[in-house]
Amino acid sequence: MWILREDEVSAIAVGAGILGAGGGGSPYLGQLQLTGLLREGRRVGIMPAGELQDDDLGCGVSGMGAPTVGIEKLPRGDEMWQSVHAIEQHLGRKFRFLVVGEVGGGNAIEPLIAGAYGGLPVIDADPMGRAFPELQMDTFMIYGVRPWPFALHDPQGNSAVFGPVDSAKTAERIGRAATVAMGGSVALALPVITGGELKSYGIHGTLSLVHRLGRAVEVANRQKDDPIAGIASVVPAQELFVGKVVDVERRTTGGFARGRLQIAGLGGYQSENMQIDIQNEFLIAYRDGVPVATVPDIVALIEEESGLPLGTEALRYGLRLTVVGIPAAAKLKTERALAVVGPRAFGYDVDFRPLPGDLPEAALQVAG
Repeated sequence: MWILREDEVSAIAVGAGILGAGGGGSPYLGQLQLTGLLREGRRVGIMPAGELQDDDLGCGVSGMGAPTVGIEKLPRGDEMWQSVHAIEQHLGRKFRFLVVGEVGGGNAIEPLIAGAYGGLPVIDADPMGRAFPELQMDTFMIYGVRPWPFALHDPQGNSAVFGPVDSAKTAERIGRAATVAMGGSVALALPVITGGELKSYGIHGTLSLVHRLGRAVEVANRQKDDPIAGIASVVPAQELFVGKVVDVERRTTGGFARGRLQIAGLGGYQSENMQIDIQNEFLIAYRDGVPVATVPDIVALIEEESGLPLGTEALRYGLRLTVVGIPAAAKLKTERALAVVGPRAFGYDVDFRPLPGDLPEAALQVAG
């Protein structure tokens, strides 16, 4: 069991900001809250999935809504745990563990807060290895975990439990409409999952991975070294572009932050331009009109001045940044998965163009 320390929270936030591909919500408020809970003496334990029994029952935890809303709407604090508790009450059964719904952005922090409130261990795994805009876009849903019951909880204390539903896509449609009605940013508890399902379908070691990734960037920034080199020391990563933001088109609609980003090249990219399309996350990066990185691979933006990752909600004119490409986890690149998370699933007439390598995944250590 990894018992989380206060000085490890910032590294998780930085690493999750990188793998979030601009989405998952800003980790800033969650980082402050989790640090405060640890200072109060609350305990957060992180454990490998191999320690679970196959019939142990747990629940995924994340947020739902537009990052542009989440950065402006202060949480009450216990929303994530209350969404889990709503399902426990619905089922009449206590959970044995929690799992991160997506390891990108603030959604990597919120399940740890839920674990602190509920006294449950959080598993070192998730079903994305990044962030995605829709709830059916993860390996649990792709490979057959039941999408109900699921619960939403808002900062005003309202809970709603949903199900049965006929598909994960229907759960997304209903949940998104309810999220808009509940203010545009809520806590989501989904799915109810067994230890056996988590071991089979999860992407393992991702909380450990974002911690290592964030620590490498923090060390590089502290020593005035290249943060991109720090990223590449932990995950397969390549520089895609260096430039300055010259235009941001961003709107919040239907529970998503949608738009596109225009970047004018600097240095060796002086005569070139990059466009990045956005739906909560950075989906496709075009260099002079040619796709150079496509979802599910990760497009991360690292600000020149701070050396830290940028979320879609933080984009503004004049920022100087480096665009980094990181390959997705292997479980997201099967034919079955690409039908749900590839470019065509988002309406683009573009084939998936994989970056070299795979996101590292920890070997599953089986209990006993």
